[in-house]
Amino acid sequence: MKILKELDAKLVIVDLEVNLGKEVRSAPTLCAKYNGKIIPLNTAHDGRPILMKEENTIG
Repeated sequence: MKILKELDAKLVIVDLEVNLGKEVRSAPTLCAKYNGKIIPLNTAHDGRPILMKEENTIG
């Protein structure tokens, strides 16, 4: 592995609400704030890590 460049991002914890089938749940979730957008760093249903890509932003 090697670092290509350092990004100017901020780690935030948000209270994230998700629909899981017929249920609505919310939980504190670790996210990155990058270019004014919030990007979750793990999946809501099972906690697996996801890539910090702008395509994964919320809202």
